[in-house]
Amino acid sequence: QVHLVESGGGLVRAGGSLRLSCVVSGTTVSSGVVGWYRQAPGKQRELVAKTRIYGIPNYADSVKGRFTISRDNSKNTVYLQMNSLKPEDTAVYYCYRDPAYWGQGTQVTVSS
Repeated sequence: QVHLVESGGGLVRAGGSLRLSCVVSGTTVSSGVVGWYRQAPGKQRELVAKTRIYGIPNYADSVKGRFTISRDNSKNTVYLQMNSLKPEDTAVYYCYRDPAYWGQGTQVTVSS
Protein backbone atom coordinates (compact mmCIF):
# COMPACT_ATOMS: atom_id res chain seq x y z
CA GLN A 1 0.00 0.00 0.00
CA VAL A 2 1.29 3.44 -0.93
CA HIS A 3 1.54 6.18 1.66
CA LEU A 4 2.77 9.75 1.38
CA VAL A 5 3.37 11.69 4.59
CA GLU A 6 4.12 15.40 4.45
CA SER A 7 5.76 17.48 7.16
CA GLY A 8 7.45 20.84 7.57
CA GLY A 9 4.50 23.17 7.30
CA GLY A 10 3.86 25.94 9.77
CA LEU A 11 3.48 29.66 10.35
CA VAL A 12 6.13 31.97 8.93
CA ARG A 13 6.43 35.68 8.25
CA ALA A 14 6.53 37.04 4.75
CA GLY A 15 10.03 36.77 3.36
CA GLY A 16 10.78 33.67 5.39
CA SER A 17 11.51 30.11 4.33
CA LEU A 18 10.16 26.64 4.93
CA ARG A 19 11.13 23.21 3.68
CA LEU A 20 8.43 20.64 3.18
CA SER A 21 9.21 16.95 3.21
CA CYS A 22 7.22 14.04 1.83
CA VAL A 23 8.21 10.55 2.88
CA VAL A 24 6.91 7.93 0.48
CA SER A 25 6.37 4.27 1.25
CA GLY A 26 5.02 1.45 -0.87
CA THR A 27 6.53 2.86 -4.05
CA THR A 28 9.65 4.78 -5.00
CA VAL A 29 10.37 8.42 -5.74
CA SER A 30 13.26 7.45 -8.01
CA SER A 31 10.94 6.86 -10.94
CA GLY A 32 7.74 8.39 -12.18
CA VAL A 33 6.41 11.84 -11.47
CA VAL A 34 6.47 13.41 -8.02
CA GLY A 35 5.26 16.83 -7.14
CA TRP A 36 3.63 19.34 -4.85
CA TYR A 37 0.21 20.90 -5.17
CA ARG A 38 -1.55 23.41 -2.94
CA GLN A 39 -5.07 24.44 -2.16
CA ALA A 40 -6.02 27.74 -0.59
CA PRO A 41 -9.43 28.29 1.03
CA GLY A 42 -12.13 28.70 -1.57
CA LYS A 43 -9.79 27.86 -4.42
CA GLN A 44 -9.05 24.81 -6.53
CA ARG A 45 -6.02 22.67 -5.96
CA GLU A 46 -3.16 23.89 -8.15
CA LEU A 47 0.22 22.61 -9.22
CA VAL A 48 3.19 24.12 -7.42
CA ALA A 49 6.03 22.00 -8.78
CA LYS A 50 6.61 18.57 -10.26
CA THR A 51 9.50 16.58 -11.55
CA ARG A 52 10.19 13.29 -13.26
CA ILE A 53 13.33 11.24 -13.21
CA TYR A 54 14.59 12.88 -16.38
CA GLY A 55 13.91 16.40 -17.50
CA ILE A 56 13.56 19.84 -16.06
CA PRO A 57 11.16 20.37 -13.16
CA ASN A 58 7.98 22.30 -13.84
CA TYR A 59 7.00 25.19 -11.59
CA ALA A 60 3.95 27.37 -11.35
CA ASP A 61 4.77 30.87 -12.58
CA SER A 62 3.89 32.26 -9.17
CA VAL A 63 6.69 30.30 -7.45
CA LYS A 64 9.45 30.30 -10.08
CA GLY A 65 12.71 31.50 -8.64
CA ARG A 66 11.47 31.07 -5.06
CA PHE A 67 10.61 27.36 -4.69
CA THR A 68 12.76 24.33 -5.49
CA ILE A 69 11.62 20.72 -5.73
CA SER A 70 14.08 17.93 -5.12
CA ARG A 71 14.16 14.28 -4.20
CA ASP A 72 16.43 12.02 -2.17
CA ASN A 73 16.15 8.54 -3.59
CA SER A 74 18.05 7.00 -0.68
CA LYS A 75 15.42 8.34 1.73
CA ASN A 76 12.51 7.93 -0.68
CA THR A 77 11.63 11.51 0.12
CA VAL A 78 10.56 14.52 -1.91
CA TYR A 79 11.27 18.06 -0.75
CA LEU A 80 9.95 21.51 -1.50
CA GLN A 81 12.24 24.34 -0.45
CA MET A 82 10.22 27.53 -0.23
CA ASN A 83 12.01 30.86 0.02
CA SER A 84 10.82 34.46 -0.02
CA LEU A 85 7.38 33.34 1.08
CA LYS A 86 4.41 35.60 0.48
CA PRO A 87 0.99 35.73 2.14
CA GLU A 88 -0.53 34.43 -1.09
CA ASP A 89 1.48 31.22 -0.63
CA THR A 90 -0.79 30.36 2.30
CA ALA A 91 -2.45 27.03 1.57
CA VAL A 92 -2.52 23.35 2.37
CA TYR A 93 0.33 21.72 0.48
CA TYR A 94 -0.07 18.19 -0.84
CA CYS A 95 2.56 15.77 -2.02
CA TYR A 96 1.80 13.78 -5.16
CA ARG A 97 3.17 10.63 -6.77
CA ASP A 98 1.76 9.39 -10.02
CA PRO A 99 -0.54 7.88 -11.06
CA ALA A 100 -2.82 9.14 -8.29
CA TYR A 101 -1.26 9.00 -4.84
CA TRP A 102 -1.67 11.92 -2.45
CA GLY A 103 -0.54 12.82 1.03
CA GLN A 104 -2.82 14.19 3.70
CA GLY A 105 -1.49 17.73 3.34
CA THR A 106 0.44 20.14 5.50
CA GLN A 107 -0.66 23.68 6.30
CA VAL A 108 1.55 26.60 5.34
CA THR A 109 0.55 30.01 6.65
CA VAL A 110 2.47 33.14 5.71
CA SER A 111 1.74 36.28 7.72
CA SER A 112 2.22 39.76 6.35
